[in-house]
Amino acid sequence: MRIALPVQLSEEDRSQLQALARARSLPARAVERAQIVLLAAMGKQDLEIAEELSVTPRTAARWRARYLKAGIDGLKKDAPRPGRTPIFTPEKIRMVVEKTTQEKPPDATHWSTRSMAHAVSMSEATVRRIWHKHGLKPHVVKTFKLSNDPQFIERLEDIVGLYLNPPEHALVLSIDEKSQIQALDRTQPGLPMKKGRGETRTHDYKRHGTTTLFAALNVADGKIIGTCMDRHRHQEWLKFLRRIDEQTLADKQLHLIADNYATHKHPRVQSWLKRHPRFHMHFTPTSASWLNMVERFFRDLTDKCIRRGVFHSVKELVTTIMLSLAQHNKEPKPFIWTAKASDILEKVKRGRAALNKRPSV
Repeated sequence: MRIALPVQLSEEDRSQLQALARARSLPARAVERAQIVLLAAMGKQDLEIAEELSVTPRTAARWRARYLKAGIDGLKKDAPRPGRTPIFTPEKIRMVVEKTTQEKPPDATHWSTRSMAHAVSMSEATVRRIWHKHGLKPHVVKTFKLSNDPQFIERLEDIVGLYLNPPEHALVLSIDEKSQIQALDRTQPGLPMKKGRGETRTHDYKRHGTTTLFAALNVADGKIIGTCMDRHRHQEWLKFLRRIDEQTLADKQLHLIADNYATHKHPRVQSWLKRHPRFHMHFTPTSASWLNMVERFFRDLTDKCIRRGVFHSVKELVTTIMLSLAQHNKEPKPFIWTAKASDILEKVKRGRAALNKRPSV
């Protein structure tokens, strides 16, 4: 007859095991394992322990061996199990990934879990797990555009330098206009949100006109200088520049970051800037409006105040926008720019390399 290995307990382990064996709030399996080890320490064999606790001899032998190997910690959780043998081979999974990223279904622009499952003879749930594991989302599409500006590098380094190392005794303002903001009114009142149902509104609407928001974001403290005007010609742009001139300290140099909209470079604007030498214009590269930090503020304004708003007139829309600006300026929070110019250039290089690999359409 095979004799089980003896178990010797320290006073500390014995005390802990006795507490576990008497516990009433722990899972039954934890109590049972402590009892097995205590009986083994009394010199009982696995068959005797199994008979006394109504368990199998294999169970008694397992937890005796586990304690001898890992101590009390070895009793707290089960050993990891290998799990079910995978049905699909790595080659089959790789085929799904390649098909998802390099091919299209014959009747659609992108794959769905059902169409892919039918094409590769898998279940829809399996396809979904493979996509999730590899971070694939065929139903999602995002827009992008690489700038072809011949001065891209110079302008990028100039603007990122203003964000990361602003000049002393100067203000850096990110400025732009958000044009054609529509005053939209719904044809019927919406229904309020309640338990189990989100807020609803009609799909159709009435147009009451548009306005244009001119805004200048102070990069240092996050405050906004803003106003709304009916149009966005060079005349309105000059009015906005004069407003900036009035609302900033006269002894501060002003570095303005703007895009390449034609009104920003109108001859009359250029003439005005020459007469106000404290204004220094910095233009973003073409097709790179994401470098203009005020665009981030415009996004928040759209999400919080405009997109779901109901406006019965342009005046009501303008009032809402200006109230939002005033509320923002009570507790302004600056947007922190962290990307270095070199990191952005590396990403642009990878993007160009990826585009060059694609076959021409």
